[in-house]
Amino acid sequence: MVLTKEYRVCMPLTVEEYKIGQLYMIARHSLEQSEEGEGVEVVENKPCEDPVHGKGQYTEKHIHLSSRLPYWIQAICPRVFYVIEKSWNYYPYTLTGEQ
Repeated sequence: MVLTKEYRVCMPLTVEEYKIGQLYMIARHSLEQSEEGEGVEVVENKPCEDPVHGKGQYTEKHIHLSSRLPYWIQAICPRVFYVIEKSWNYYPYTLTGEQ
């Protein structure tokens, strides 16, 4: 027999306040990592809805990595080198990748 316990932590904010704070911190981190065309470029950011998870936020980002590569790779790699990240944020679930 397996004993399952559930713990609830009281938070000093509502779920809506948490969602706003989460979006703010993601945007702030992206801004801090971006410099002179490098870092994170937010291409699309819009509300979305899923039949399983409910309402959420869809975000597509281009993460520019050219300056973060070793110099010998920068010499043979094109100047425009980035990774595309697509994410669907349904509090408390986050799906990243192709959907």
